[in-house]
Amino acid sequence: MKNGLTKGETETAIRNAVIKFEQEFMGRGPTEVKAFILRDTVLVRLKGVLTPAERQLAKNAEGVDMVKRMRQNLISQGRERLCSQISAITGVEVTGLFTDVETHSGERMIVFTLENDLDNLFR
Repeated sequence: MKNGLTKGETETAIRNAVIKFEQEFMGRGPTEVKAFILRDTVLVRLKGVLTPAERQLAKNAEGVDMVKRMRQNLISQGRERLCSQISAITGVEVTGLFTDVETHSGERMIVFTLENDLDNLFR
């Protein structure tokens, strides 16, 4: 790897960057985060992301939509910062960021697509 990190160390660095982003930009951190590098994709699974107010709102369809829209707006505002952090950690340009929140379980998935396959860099 260009930065000298192993795959596991890189996944941990990504995990820590996402936790810090969530704490600073979203106002609170998740209860659990896992990051996985899969070729030219980074998958981040966050648990416990919803605030008590968001959980209350998400008890009906209109509230679910409101929570999802708010979260999408927040991530789009911080998108450039988050993508640049992932690029700095991996040494590869981020080409896409996709995310959604599951309001019933309080989980969020963030998927980063990358310019190059990272698996080859760890061998």
